[in-house]
Amino acid sequence: MDVLAGADAVYQAKGRELGPGEWFTIDQQRVDGFADVTEDHQWIHIDPERAKAGPFGGPIAHGFLTLSLVPYLANSARSFEGVTMGVNYGLNKVRFPKPVRVGDRVRARVVIVDVTDLPDGGLQIVSRITVDIDGDEKPACVADMVSRTYF
Repeated sequence: MDVLAGADAVYQAKGRELGPGEWFTIDQQRVDGFADVTEDHQWIHIDPERAKAGPFGGPIAHGFLTLSLVPYLANSARSFEGVTMGVNYGLNKVRFPKPVRVGDRVRARVVIVDVTDLPDGGLQIVSRITVDIDGDEKPACVADMVSRTYF
């Protein structure tokens, strides 16, 4: 894990790949729980038997489940030391090039794309988060995450 201590370290890390983070396994219980809280009970996610005969050969995680894990996975790849507060501000672009099958392990790599000083003393950081699937060349998700961080 890369540790960025203060605003200067964030600026110095711009353009450099950070991580990768730790592997995280996507299990059926997590997929089912996400289906319950989002009311998305499509069979490709929650019916393992039917999904075996489907286009992916088994159940897959919701794309938005993968996206919801981006902050957690990114924090496994890099951390900020001395932060008093950080908030997710939004996303500039998100793509899901490959579905995550139940049982897959995923992890994140992070590249800081842009850093801007905020008038209130914080930093606005745009990070490109690439979520890799163990054993696959194609990523599960690529997202440009915008966050605001205060040291």
